[in-house]
Amino acid sequence: MWTGILAGLGAGALWGIVFLAPKALPGFAALDVTASRFVVYGLVAVAMMAWRLNMRRLPSWRHALAALGLSVLGFTGYYLLLVLAIRDMGVAMPALIIGTIPIWVMLLGKPQGLRWGALLPGLALTAGGLWLMAVSPAPYHATANSAVPANDGRGWLWILIALASWTAFALLNAAWLKRHPHVHAGDWANWLGLATGLGGLWLWLAAGTPLAQLAAMPDIGLFVLMALAMGFGSSWLATVLWNVASQRLPASLCGQLIVSETLFALLYAFAWDGSWPSAAQWLAVLLFTLGILASIRAHR
Repeated sequence: MWTGILAGLGAGALWGIVFLAPKALPGFAALDVTASRFVVYGLVAVAMMAWRLNMRRLPSWRHALAALGLSVLGFTGYYLLLVLAIRDMGVAMPALIIGTIPIWVMLLGKPQGLRWGALLPGLALTAGGLWLMAVSPAPYHATANSAVPANDGRGWLWILIALASWTAFALLNAAWLKRHPHVHAGDWANWLGLATGLGGLWLWLAAGTPLAQLAAMPDIGLFVLMALAMGFGSSWLATVLWNVASQRLPASLCGQLIVSETLFALLYAFAWDGSWPSAAQWLAVLLFTLGILASIRAHR
């Protein structure tokens, strides 16, 4: 059980890095940050598939098309929108909004027999936390050194579309796996990674910064480091850790551990800025966490 808990927290800690990258790389285009993460993820997936090629099956064309479509919803398209939102709003608000995904998945995938009234306390707590974060002062806003001027209205548009995209991915991906129980979870993770890598490469070739220009940028070392951390750590390794947690823990406890992604994202953002959250922001985090836990408890 403790192995599962530590694995789930480790996955959350790695997922939190993706919220910090746009803040740490303000001089790089959102598309370049997105593409770099997923090209690395695709390369890791290819390496893993090649390493165990004689032990694993290859996808059919139908499986490959499903992986490609879901990779846009859950990876390349979703993260590009998230990066754009972080450029406009900073880290904290997008992190909190994305942290409500378990609630939306639960609402849209609510099993029969669960009363709607049981979900209201969790929704109310989460709404209260988001309101507190929205009215809290400057730390959650875009930093002054961002290459893109802050725009909260546009940021809200990006993050709400990103929220819808990943929620759809969670529901459709779960449904696909249930319809294809013969597909190994590890194989599916690698197929998604390969599709995501191709999508990231296409994004960069279509509209990314030319490689020579990218290599000449002053913070290219940090850019490469972030790409490796996100592609290997936040994508491939985080998926492995989450699978470990899912194998060893009940679904309800795994759901609670998703909160760690949001909390680690906020921790990284405040540490990067060298500041502490305000009292209102601490309260928002508390309400947000209690809201997720209350909703999961209702689901149980």
